[in-house]
Amino acid sequence: MTKKVIIFDFDGTIADTVDALVNVANRLAVEFGYIQITPEELAILRNLTSREIISYSGISVFKIPFLVKKVKSELKDKIPELKPIDGINEALMELKNKTHRLGIITSNSQENVSEFLRINQMDDLFEFVCSGVTIFGKTTIINNVLRQKQLKLQEVIYVGDETRDVEASKKANIKVVAVTWGFNSYDILSRQKPDFLINHPRELLDVIEERHDE
Repeated sequence: MTKKVIIFDFDGTIADTVDALVNVANRLAVEFGYIQITPEELAILRNLTSREIISYSGISVFKIPFLVKKVKSELKDKIPELKPIDGINEALMELKNKTHRLGIITSNSQENVSEFLRINQMDDLFEFVCSGVTIFGKTTIINNVLRQKQLKLQEVIYVGDETRDVEASKKANIKVVAVTWGFNSYDILSRQKPDFLINHPRELLDVIEERHDE
């Protein structure tokens, strides 16, 4: 069995942060000039791509890096309250026990992620955590990690919950697993044609080791 390097998104994929991020975003809506997110709005946003969300919200693209920085700062105080996605810890431990290598690439801050992993006793599962801010995708960050870690494209798989995760992985020429337990809906993720689309963390081992119906 080929050992894989499995790179995870953090928010919505490992950590259940959607509600916390919505609360923070709503507090900052007036300051940054976009609409507040009601439950009805959230249902709409889940079915939009990352680009469509920016267009729908009305926020200036130039403000996004400043917004991301502020959100990360505000989220820091909520880290002790956040919980892992149900079933993700067990799936990660099983992957680790199979000697796959695990890492994280996130637009959240390294400090926030490290604190979350420490509180939830998950910090020994990951070989690396890389943080970077991009508006539409993570291709540059993924490519930097591939180069720095000297990873072969065929041994790397990315796991994420948003359309931009699928898009970035495809641009980086690595396989991608889209997960439906985070932000984006099954319908919009399936339209991006990820290599795999799963509904529960327990499915991770099967798709990583390709024990699935062809």
